[in-house]
Amino acid sequence: MKSSSRRILTAAHLVLVWATMAAAVPALGFGLVLAAWGGGAVAALLVLALGVAAAVGLLVAAYLPLRGTAPRYDTTTGILGRALPVFALGTFGVLAGVAAYTSHVDLGSADTRIALTGAPYAFAAAFFVPSRPVRLGAAAVLAAAVAYGGLVVLPHVDQRRYEAEVARYRQHQELLYAGDAPPGMEILRAAAGGDFRIEYRPVGEYDLRRQVSLTVRHPPTPTLRCPPPVDGATCAEESNGDLRKVARDPSGSVQVTLTRRHRDVQVDVTARTPDDEPRLRRLLDTLHPLSDGELEELVRQEKIVPAL
Repeated sequence: MKSSSRRILTAAHLVLVWATMAAAVPALGFGLVLAAWGGGAVAALLVLALGVAAAVGLLVAAYLPLRGTAPRYDTTTGILGRALPVFALGTFGVLAGVAAYTSHVDLGSADTRIALTGAPYAFAAAFFVPSRPVRLGAAAVLAAAVAYGGLVVLPHVDQRRYEAEVARYRQHQELLYAGDAPPGMEILRAAAGGDFRIEYRPVGEYDLRRQVSLTVRHPPTPTLRCPPPVDGATCAEESNGDLRKVARDPSGSVQVTLTRRHRDVQVDVTARTPDDEPRLRRLLDTLHPLSDGELEELVRQEKIVPAL
């Protein structure tokens, strides 16, 4: 057979693979959803088995243009031996595309995404055609795609994920305040939800007694005032309107809390030793709205989580 005829038949085969799978795979996915919704797992497994058999049959039919180009395409066994790996590799590619889409990779409109479902199968089929240039071209495209995904797509996906998390935490914008970390201290973790809490620790230390915390919440009372007195605890209002509370437990440890009303929120800073009270005052005096850069840095370092 002439090489020009072989190229035409190869192109026809790849187009058939793409077209049939672009039609079959979305239909199979839709059928699985309907079956699982109406009949449960057993019905879904039955539809899956029938769908896989039908898809492999379509791939076998797509090899008909290659009959006569090579001996391996003249027998049903030879064709089936290529249709099965094409289906497996193509399905893996579709699942990778679904994972990319759920990770905020833009794959275009709905029509484009449906058309793209056939592309992994056509790409896999290109590795099994009798044309060596086509196989080499497919290998080159695969290498370029892997490089592009690693160098461009993955950083973009991470950035989109960070932006989505920042937007989610910004739903509690009115609570997102922070103080400058006291000298020698760093943020250990933060939690956002009904209130916003940041814990600071000395750099490189994990001693809970040296940690200080900042909590921002909606004011529980219209005005700031001391709670009713209890044994082992004292509270006093300072000249600037802040409250200073000291609690002593039976073991003798002392916890100091300073409370300030800031705009529409109440801020509590707490230390487990009186020696850290200057750090608490620094946190209050440097209180500021959490910037996008600060919030994104907390997200990148995985130091912030949704509050339970």
